[in-house]
Amino acid sequence: MLVRHAHAYARKEWSGDDRLRPLSANGLRQAEGLIAVFGNFARPSRVLSSPYLRCVQTVGPLAQAHHRDVEPEEDLAEGQSSNAVALIRALAMDNVAVCTHGDVIAEILVALADEDMLDLGPNPRQAKGSVWALDGDDGTFTSARYFPPVVVESV
Repeated sequence: MLVRHAHAYARKEWSGDDRLRPLSANGLRQAEGLIAVFGNFARPSRVLSSPYLRCVQTVGPLAQAHHRDVEPEEDLAEGQSSNAVALIRALAMDNVAVCTHGDVIAEILVALADEDMLDLGPNPRQAKGSVWALDGDDGTFTSARYFPPVVVESV
């Protein structure tokens, strides 16, 4: 399960370290909504995340709901696309939740479409707080399903 971090405060409105930029109120509701999306699938054995706060916060409720820790993974940080693709390939046989950034998800999806001939549909999307359910076998991905973000009413 490949998760794009939920809605965060805008970069232009954040004067601190970008790694510490948190989710907005809407993003926190999107993070809670991930629990419903994952309800259609087996419980993740692990929850990995970019170490950026907005990613950790996105999968925090999901990890808590499944009694897992969020495992920060530097290979999922912004600008780590080639490392992230390798990590995703290494996890192809595992039932894991992985949260990263839009630039990284775009590169992962392009690599899987090009190298594995993965069908992403006519208009691949990656909205903030969305999920791609990827099915893999022995390092190769065979199917992908997109789930738009779900926003719960209150956190």
